Amino acid sequence: ISICRDLPNIEVITFSMNGISDLEPLNQCQNLSELYLRKNNIASLNELFYLKNLPRLRVLWLSENPCCGSDPHRYRMTVLRNLPSLQKLDNQAVTEEELSQALVDGEEITAPPARRNVENGCPESTQSSAAESTTETESELLNFSLEETNKIREELGMKPVPRDKFSSFSPRETDCNRKKRNNVLNAILLLMKELDTEGLEIVQQTVGRRLQVLRKKELQEE
Repeated sequence: ISICRDLPNIEVITFSMNGISDLEPLNQCQNLSELYLRKNNIASLNELFYLKNLPRLRVLWLSENPCCGSDPHRYRMTVLRNLPSLQKLDNQAVTEEELSQALVDGEEITAPPARRNVENGCPESTQSSAAESTTETESELLNFSLEETNKIREELGMKPVPRDKFSSFSPRETDCNRKKRNNVLNAILLLMKELDTEGLEIVQQTVGRRLQVLRKKELQEE
């Protein structure tokens, strides 16, 4: 997610199920309002340190990461103590009572986590996490990725991607390749929001030429 360092004005980020372990690249995204990080490799709640100075963050989906631990109450209270401006956490509305209780039951995070020799992206085969322990079918993965991708497209005023078209992005690929493909797709959609009319027209022309080349290649292979 290092690309986020170059997107200070980004408002919505969707990186669920992408093997992400470090949130440091997000600490400059001052306009970020929605962050979706479900089912990654975030090991420590100390990663919230990088989100504490994001004034517009209102929606966070962090569930099913190793940092959530085995105590749901402690996890939620700690997140809300450090991010009291949240209006929704893990698809559940935040109440005033919870924010008050978080001051008592939550833990204050005052420092970033110790650096680890783990890179964002697909985890090494020797690594394990709570996120990896849950087996999901390809259909379930695609359903969730499709839902989040279409949310971004809606923000951009674009038509949603039909399921049959979305499925073609990852035919019989490994989980790692599928995650990378969807990650690239989401990053492109996010970057498009930063472009003006001239920039979007250039993208449209480039995509058109690329599609022509790919279709010609498919016809030759047939």
